[in-house]
Amino acid sequence: MQLLTTRFQVMPNRFDVFATIFFTTAITQTKAIETTMSIPSVQPYPTLADLYKAASKAFCNLANECISEYGVFRVSLSGGSTPKRLYEMIACESLQWNRIHWFFGDERNVPPESPDSNFRMVHEALLSKIDAPESNVHPVMVNLDDPATAANEYQCLLEQHFQGQKMPVWDLVLLGMGDDSHTASLFPNTAAIEETSRWFVENWVEKFDAYRYTLTAPAINSAIERWFLVSGESKRQALANVWSDPLSVSDYPAQLIDATEWFVTEDAMPR
Repeated sequence: MQLLTTRFQVMPNRFDVFATIFFTTAITQTKAIETTMSIPSVQPYPTLADLYKAASKAFCNLANECISEYGVFRVSLSGGSTPKRLYEMIACESLQWNRIHWFFGDERNVPPESPDSNFRMVHEALLSKIDAPESNVHPVMVNLDDPATAANEYQCLLEQHFQGQKMPVWDLVLLGMGDDSHTASLFPNTAAIEETSRWFVENWVEKFDAYRYTLTAPAINSAIERWFLVSGESKRQALANVWSDPLSVSDYPAQLIDATEWFVTEDAMPR
C-alpha cells in the first residue's frame, strides 16, 4: 500500500476544501443509483493472520507518518468481530499514544459494559492495554431512552474537535462489512443511508428492532484514508454485490464509501 506522501496540515481552510470534495462525492453516490461501480484492484491475503499483519503494519506506518508531519493522528474505529484481533496487535506496538485520538464510527444502543458494546470490545482489545490519555478517547455516550440526543451530542463532540470543517477530516476511518453489505451502522434500506448533511446519526434498524449510532457516508468519505477489512466466505456474496453494477446503495450501503484500501482474505473474494 502506498501512503500519501503529502498530507494536509491542521488548517481549517485546507480541510474545508478536502471535506467539500468528499461531501459532494457522497451526495452524488447517494442520488445517482444508476452510476456504475469501479471494481478495485485488490491483492487478497491468503489467511486472516496475513491480513491482520498487513493491516497492523499499515496502521502503524500511517500513524507514525501523521504524527511526524503534523503532531496528531485521528482515527475512527470499527466495531464487529473482524477488527478485534487487529486492535490487539496494535496494542503491542510502540506508538506515541498521547498523539492519537480514538473515535468510534458506530455504536450499539447498549450500556458500555454490555458484551454487545463496541466501546467495550475496543477497550478490552486495545485501549486498556496502552497508555492513552482519557482525553484522547471519544466514545459515544449512549442514551437508551433517547438515542437522538446521544447522536446529537456526539455530533457536537466531533464538531468541537474538527473545528471549522464542513466534514470531519480523519486521518483514517477503519471499516468492516457485514454479510448484508452494511458498513458502520449504515444498514440496507435505513434512513441513515440518505443523510447528506449530518456527520453522526441514530439509525433505526428494523431487523434488530433497535437503534444503532453511525457516522454518515459523507463523514466517512471525508477521511483521508478509508480502509475496509473483509474476511470469510460469508462475506463473498456481499463483496460481489458491493462491487457490482449498477450501484444500488439502498441494498448495498458499503457502495456509498469510496475506499482507499481493501484488506480482503482470499476466501472472501468473489468467484
